[in-house]
Amino acid sequence: MHKIWAIIKKDIITELRTKELFTSMLTFALLVIVIFNFAFGFAPGVLNLAAPAMLWIAFTFAGVLGLSRSFALEKEGNAIMGLLLTPTDRSLIYFGKMISNTIFVFITGLIIVPMFVIFFNYNFLDTLLPLIPVIFLGSVGFVAVGTLFSAMAINTKLREVLLPILLFPIIIPVIVGAVKLSTQVLSGESILEARSSLQLLIAFDIIFLTACSVTFEYVIEET
Repeated sequence: MHKIWAIIKKDIITELRTKELFTSMLTFALLVIVIFNFAFGFAPGVLNLAAPAMLWIAFTFAGVLGLSRSFALEKEGNAIMGLLLTPTDRSLIYFGKMISNTIFVFITGLIIVPMFVIFFNYNFLDTLLPLIPVIFLGSVGFVAVGTLFSAMAINTKLREVLLPILLFPIIIPVIVGAVKLSTQVLSGESILEARSSLQLLIAFDIIFLTACSVTFEYVIEET
């Protein structure tokens, strides 16, 4: 845990100094929500059906912006070699980067959701608190796969384009499960009523956390 925390601390300090990752994610997500609010503001019936999907469209596209920069700073300064030369297991590097990415994505989600609730006139407390575990589970699954593919795409010139092409087909179960759970919450029902979607999301997180941590060693050696 000490080695993992060292990577997390490094990423957090770097982000606090530059603020480019968090700022770009948050700005993009808020712009998407505002545009959707104006686009569907005159059709309340359509808005209620499309709101969960709009929330996760903003969340995932903002997350891709963040993940595309996950290994970019290490690559630009050749600091990735420093990580590879440390006498530690490669899976610990993965978990350090994954946890720091999850923190950034989850915090962005915690800011997006209140803005979403306010713009679309949902009950604040009844909607916000039940959405937090959905955002967390979605963030873990999204980042678990995204961190691996971010390391995979780092050597390509078109990594910003390649990352979503690789990522989105794999995270379809995360998006489907998260949208269904968000639909339950926004309609005033408990997420436990969509138990199958909740189980799918948890199973995806566990399976891909394990698989990506094992695969990461072979991916990072090619950077």
